[in-house]
Amino acid sequence: MQHDGHTGHEHHGHLAEHSPAEHQVHAGHPGHQVHQGHHQDHPGGHGQHPHTPGGKVSWAMAARATLHCLTGCAIGEVLGMVIGTALGWGNVATMALAITLAFAFGYALTLRGILKAGVDFRTAFRVALAADTLSIAVMELIDNGVLALWPGAMDAHLTDAFFWVVLAFALFAAFLITTPVNKWMIGRGKGHAMVHQYHH
Repeated sequence: MQHDGHTGHEHHGHLAEHSPAEHQVHAGHPGHQVHQGHHQDHPGGHGQHPHTPGGKVSWAMAARATLHCLTGCAIGEVLGMVIGTALGWGNVATMALAITLAFAFGYALTLRGILKAGVDFRTAFRVALAADTLSIAVMELIDNGVLALWPGAMDAHLTDAFFWVVLAFALFAAFLITTPVNKWMIGRGKGHAMVHQYHH
């Protein structure tokens, strides 16, 4: 009994040694501040980060992600059509090349940004595939669908203004339809939400 009482006294004394001022210092410990800072970096706390499931995703954010994909797709498509036309290929072969290059350039733009963050190529490639595949696929489906269904568009030459007007309309339609898809994906931590962490 005497031993227990002595232990309790020591424990009480140990607690008494920590004055309110010392507790204040402890609360300001660097580790504690880092922990607080970490939470402050995520607006709204857990589940509210704009790139995690349940977070708020703006239309501007989705539009930027779509525009990023659209840039690569447009470069690839135009290049594919120029090459196919120069080689005298038919419409199907030229469109196939254009779609292939659209995916290639779309991935390449994303890959370039991730690699600049110091990520190894294999990891960066996997992230690019996961981030852009659905977005580019939807964009190419709409874009090439418009070109294929628009009377005379596929038979027009690259020197015809008509072809470029239809292509511009097709790309614009693809942008409008793909933007909501990207917004939905980013809001669930997918698509370009996976790339965002490498841009900081």
